[in-house]
Amino acid sequence: MKQSLQLKLGQQLTMTPQLQQAIRLLQLSTLDLKQEIHEFLESNPLLELDDDEQIHSDIPASIESKSAADTTVDNNSEEARVESEWTESIPEELSIDSNWDDTYQSSAAVSDHNSYEGDSDFESRNAPAESIQDHLIWQLNLTHMSDRDIEIAYAIIECVQPDGYLSISPDDICESLCTELEELELDEVIAVQHRLQRFDPVGVCSIDLRDCLLVQLEAFQSHPLYKSTHNLIDHYLPLLGNRDFAQLSRKTKLKDEALKEVVNLIQQLNPRPGSVIDADDTDYVIPDVTVKKRHDVWQVELNNDALPPIKINETYSAMASTATTAEDATYIKTSLQEAKWFMKSLQSRNETLLKVASCIVSRQIDFFELGEEAMKPMVLHDVAEEVGMHESTISRVTTQKYMHTPKGIFELKYFFSSHVNTASGGECSSTAIRAMIKKLVSDEPAKKPLSDNKLAAILADQGIQVARRTVAKYREAMNIPPSNERKRLI
Repeated sequence: MKQSLQLKLGQQLTMTPQLQQAIRLLQLSTLDLKQEIHEFLESNPLLELDDDEQIHSDIPASIESKSAADTTVDNNSEEARVESEWTESIPEELSIDSNWDDTYQSSAAVSDHNSYEGDSDFESRNAPAESIQDHLIWQLNLTHMSDRDIEIAYAIIECVQPDGYLSISPDDICESLCTELEELELDEVIAVQHRLQRFDPVGVCSIDLRDCLLVQLEAFQSHPLYKSTHNLIDHYLPLLGNRDFAQLSRKTKLKDEALKEVVNLIQQLNPRPGSVIDADDTDYVIPDVTVKKRHDVWQVELNNDALPPIKINETYSAMASTATTAEDATYIKTSLQEAKWFMKSLQSRNETLLKVASCIVSRQIDFFELGEEAMKPMVLHDVAEEVGMHESTISRVTTQKYMHTPKGIFELKYFFSSHVNTASGGECSSTAIRAMIKKLVSDEPAKKPLSDNKLAAILADQGIQVARRTVAKYREAMNIPPSNERKRLI
C-alpha cells in the first residue's frame, strides 16, 4: 500500500483531572466528604476555613416545589437567609465596691473549663465499645470468688457469644480445664455458670433458650402465674414458638385469659440478653437536603451546616506576585488553581444534588402529602431525563445521600421503585404496595392472621394484581413473619 497523509476531524471525550475530582466528590457521602475537605485543608495552604460566613456559592440555597395541585418545580428559588449574631450584654451600672472578677469571669478560667469539657467529650466519643466479655469481667472483678472459681469463670466468659449464649457446653468447658485445674468436676463448672447467669444482663451464659428464660423468670416469683409460666417454659416452649395456643391450653390446662397473661409475662423476658450490650459502632446519618412545607409550598434546601465552609486564603494568594523565587511562585499558583478546582467541584456537587432532590420532591408530592401508600413509581431514567443528566450521574447523587422530611430521614434511593400494573391500566409503586401490606397486617384479626394468598386477593380487589410469591417477597423484606407466626391470643 502506498503511504499518504490524511487530515481527519473527530471528537474525543477525555476525563480531565477536574472532571475525575468532581465525579469522585459527587459519589461521596456527607461524612466522607467532610473528611475529604479536612484532608484537602491540611494539604493545601491556599484553602482555609471560613469561620465568618457559610459556604460561598452562586447556587440558590433552596428550591420550592408546588403542592399536589401543581407538581411543577418553581424556578423562582429563594436565597436562604442565614443570620448568626453573637451578643454580649454588659451591665450599665456596677456597685462601687464590686470587683472585676465578681462581674466577669477570667479568660484563664473559661479556657480551663472549656478545655476540660472538650477533653472529657473527646474521651466519651472515642472510647472503644464495650463487649459482652468486658461487661462480665468488670462484674467478676467486683464479685468475691475463690481463685479456682475465678479461673473457671474466665473460661466460661471466653465462650460467651454476642447474643449472650455459650458457644460450647459446660461439659466441654470442664474437659478443657482439666489439664489446668486438678480434680475438676462438672458440678463446679455448673455452679460457677449459675452465678454468672445472675450477672447483668440476667440470663447471660445460658446454654439454650429454655435455661435463659427460666433464670430471668426468677425475678417474677411473686407473680400469681409464676408456676404456670415456669411449667410452660420448662415443658411446652416449642408449642409456644409454633403459636399453637389451642394445644398449649389443653396441655397447661389454662383458659384463654390466663394463657394470655402467661404469654405476656414471657414476652417481658429477653431471649437474647447479650443484645443489651451492643459492641457495634453507631453509624450517624447527616441529611444532605431538607424538605419543609411553608405556605402550602414544599421547599427543598441544602444542609449547608453539614459541611465546613471554606474559602481562598487571600494572604497566601497575594504572595504569587511577590514571591522571590520562581519555584515559590509556581507552587503558590498551582495550589491556588487546585483550591479553585476543589471549590468548583463542591459547587457543582451542590447544584446537582439540589436539582435532583427538587425533581424527586416534585414527582413524589403525594408521598409528602398522603404517605407511603401514595408513592408513585419512579426509576433513574425518569429523573435523568427531566434534569438532563445521565443515569449514572443520578445513581451517584442518590447513593448515600439523605433527605430530612417531616416524615423522617430517607435515602434518596428510597423514592425510586418499580411498578406493578393495575386493573384500570395505571401503575402502582412497589413501595406503595409494601405500605398497603403493612397496613393490612397491622389491622388483621389477632386469632386469624391473613395469609399471603389472602393478602394477594385483597390487593386484587383494590385493582392491584400481584402474585402470592410477590407478596411473600415484600413481606419478608419488611421483616414481617408469616401468618402462622403472627397468630396471637385476644
